[in-house]
Amino acid sequence: MMGFLGNILGSLLRFVYDIVTSTLGTEPESISFYALAIILTTIVFKLMLLPINLQQTKSTRKMSEVQPLMKEIQTKYKNDPPKMQEKMQELYKEHKYNPASGCLILIIQLPIIFAFFTVFRQPEIYAFSDPGMYESMAKNFLWIGNLENPDPLLWGLPLLAAATTFLQSKTMSTGSKDPQAQSTQKIMNYMLPVMIFWASRSFPAGLALYWVVSNFFTIIQQVITNRSLMKIKGAK
Repeated sequence: MMGFLGNILGSLLRFVYDIVTSTLGTEPESISFYALAIILTTIVFKLMLLPINLQQTKSTRKMSEVQPLMKEIQTKYKNDPPKMQEKMQELYKEHKYNPASGCLILIIQLPIIFAFFTVFRQPEIYAFSDPGMYESMAKNFLWIGNLENPDPLLWGLPLLAAATTFLQSKTMSTGSKDPQAQSTQKIMNYMLPVMIFWASRSFPAGLALYWVVSNFFTIIQQVITNRSLMKIKGAK
């Protein structure tokens, strides 16, 4: 599965790279064609997943609205499981909420995201398999001499990856009033960026660059989505 998706996404990276090289002609000194291809491919990839991401956001928001009502039903009918299940189904129907939708969306996304990680870890296999092509390419990006290697500063892309992960978590917060959900969200808001920072220090810098660009795209998308939802809620 990973190999199949990796070949498809690798072909996308190669396609974008070929367009960049043919369009620009002269390679910039500070940013290689390969770095530009990573940035543009990440944006194209995020645009491809945009309908799925918007559906996931909608499902998450709906869950935060329904969750307090679910708690009430669970408390009220805790000694009558059949009645509890009946009331739950009525609640789902009334609010047009499918509890499995969020999981299904995540299941669809994860293999694609993992395959993209695989492509950026082994671009010479999935995108640039022509003999000697990948080895001869320039792979610099600003202060990074080679995107195959970890960021030499350690505090450059890894820190950006952690900071954008934190901002993404904050913008995607559902604002749930459930104390347990709030506690879990708070832990994730701080633990995940730390994990990403630590991992990015050893990842190829190209993979960290993908992560940063992907996060920036998601943050912008989420800010626009949140404002749209607030306008809709205010109009009701």
